[in-house]
Amino acid sequence: MTDVEITSRVLVPAEPDTAWRLAMDWPRQGDWMLATRVSGGQGVGATVTARTGLGPVGFTDTMVITEWYPPHRCVVRHTGRMVRGTGVFEVASKGTMSEFSWTERLRLPARVPGRLARWLAGGPGRWVMDASLRRFRRLV
Repeated sequence: MTDVEITSRVLVPAEPDTAWRLAMDWPRQGDWMLATRVSGGQGVGATVTARTGLGPVGFTDTMVITEWYPPHRCVVRHTGRMVRGTGVFEVASKGTMSEFSWTERLRLPARVPGRLARWLAGGPGRWVMDASLRRFRRLV
C-alpha cells in the first residue's frame, strides 16, 4: 500500500455554522465538488456514498462517518474498493471569516507505485481539491 495526503484550504465570508451547513449538505457537495454526486446521513456511524467521474468513467466511494463535531469537524473512513483511508472536513473561525479545510489521507493499492501516487496527490489531486474549494467559496 502507498499512503498519500492532500490538504486544501479556503477562507470563506461566513460564520462557521453557515460554512458547516453547506459543507455537510451531502447532496449540495455536487454543486462545489468537481464531477461528484454525494448522498448520505449525518452523525457518527452514518454512511455516505459519492460517485465521482464523467459519464460512464468513474468510481463509487463509500464512507462511514467516524467523527462528527458540528460545526467544526467531520471525519469519514473510506470503505470502498478503489479508495481507502480517511477524509477530514474542518471549519475554523477566522475573525469575520471561516477557514474550510479538506484533507484526504489515502491508502492506494500496492499496484500504484509510490512515486506515481505522490505525483497524483500533488498534481491532479491537489488541483481538483483546490478548484472544488474555490467553487465552495463562491457558493457561500
